[in-house]
Amino acid sequence: MLVDFSKTLLVLAPLAGYTDLPFRGVVKKFGADLTVSEMISSNALIYNNQKTLQLTKKSKYEEPYSLQISGNSVDIIKGAVEIINSIDGVDVIDLNSGCPSPKVVTHGSGSALLKDLNKLTKMIQAIKSTSNKKQTSVKVRIGFNDKNPVDIAKAVEAGGADYIAVHGRTRKGAYKEVVDYDAIRDIKKAINIPVIANGDITDLKKANYVLEHTGADGLMIGRGAVGKPWIFWQLSNKSEYVPIDIKKKIILEHYDSMIEFYGAHGIKIFRKHLHGYSKGFDGASEFRSKINFLEDEGDLRDMIDNFFTKSQ
Repeated sequence: MLVDFSKTLLVLAPLAGYTDLPFRGVVKKFGADLTVSEMISSNALIYNNQKTLQLTKKSKYEEPYSLQISGNSVDIIKGAVEIINSIDGVDVIDLNSGCPSPKVVTHGSGSALLKDLNKLTKMIQAIKSTSNKKQTSVKVRIGFNDKNPVDIAKAVEAGGADYIAVHGRTRKGAYKEVVDYDAIRDIKKAINIPVIANGDITDLKKANYVLEHTGADGLMIGRGAVGKPWIFWQLSNKSEYVPIDIKKKIILEHYDSMIEFYGAHGIKIFRKHLHGYSKGFDGASEFRSKINFLEDEGDLRDMIDNFFTKSQ
């Protein structure tokens, strides 16, 4: 399935440790148009790392589905793409050229690719020439230390990418720098492929502002969805208000999906999500204290159901 830009595209950004298969499936069902896997190391794919291969799996709701890879050389990227070619259900291969993590950058991957735009173009061309998937995309920031957004975007377009997602900060700015929506607007004016805006989109009002200001073809939301995945429901329904029954439905479906995917270990993982989901609700502190000690799958589900029912 092709990624459809006939209307504003709503995309869940990859976030390590949060946007796993259960989370992606829930936001896809409740409003996201496109989901992207957690970032996958091309090196790990080539060496048949089983944990990495697990990251390639998708939810039954994820159509279309984008697999994001990182890498620091053309040969390694080609090898990873050849492996992905044999994985069914992948529609897009996305090249991460924006991750600011020192561990990733030190190895020459992620936003380190922004330091050599000729290399970035060749990496994209390598994906395009090797891939049997429908589309190729790239996630970028607007510079490494200094801003050069248009140069970066043109390098991506020259590589043959079908669309680009732009986080409006430099690598140096990490997640604290003020998001430069002007830079995203400049990119949109400078290139002919669709542009997805990313960075500090936390509610409907901010989403509308970013769309109007940048002229972007879509919005990508990452940290803004942690603790409130119903932001995609808000955006797709154009509603500031989210009914509590919708919130409860999303939370319970997320929990059930976690148990289905991880088994009993899903209970422990899900606690961090519940801490975010309960924020702002009466009795949240007591609720969090209790869930930290629950080990039984059914007991925890009942407590979640009761807590968010009382909150209605």
